[in-house]
Amino acid sequence: MPTTSRSSPTPPMPATDEDPTDASLIAASRTDPERFAVLFRRHAQEIMRYVTRRLGRDAAEDIVAETFLVAFDRRPRYDVSRPDARPWLYGIATNLIRRHRRAELRALRALARSGVDPVTEPFTDTVEDRVHAGARSRVLAGAIAGLPAAQREVLLLVTWAGLTYDEVAEALAVPAGTVRSRMNRIRRKLRDALAKEDHDG
Repeated sequence: MPTTSRSSPTPPMPATDEDPTDASLIAASRTDPERFAVLFRRHAQEIMRYVTRRLGRDAAEDIVAETFLVAFDRRPRYDVSRPDARPWLYGIATNLIRRHRRAELRALRALARSGVDPVTEPFTDTVEDRVHAGARSRVLAGAIAGLPAAQREVLLLVTWAGLTYDEVAEALAVPAGTVRSRMNRIRRKLRDALAKEDHDG
């Protein structure tokens, strides 16, 4: 993966004739399947980073490959009124990750013990600096591991995938209000975990 100073995915550039939207690529791939390869080149790397963080490198390659195979099979049903396919792709990846709950919890518990993120430090950004700061990193990782799965998915799609609340709602096929209420509960739990650490420390 190329070195960069930020881990948040770069938003797609505005489409031009030379840079078509995801939706137009998917539409074109229905009659010209090779066009789908452009979608893979455009998004596979950021989804790989996301899945690696959740499951570790061993499972990530298989999950990403399967994500795009599923997307390819489902492309006739894609809603081409949605120009950005990232929420759709992250939704597929999230469904596949659900089969690997134990691996995800192992990765989070390893982070809780060591404070070492499975994705290299050059990808950190200011939002996540708090998650990578020594003991606080371990406390937060432990608290994230203890979240209900539905809350953990929302949190990691927002913080690690960089999706908006509306995009997370689209990815998970839930109302945007559900995403907001889950994030409110998550914030309270993480604040409580950090406050307890500060008090005990």
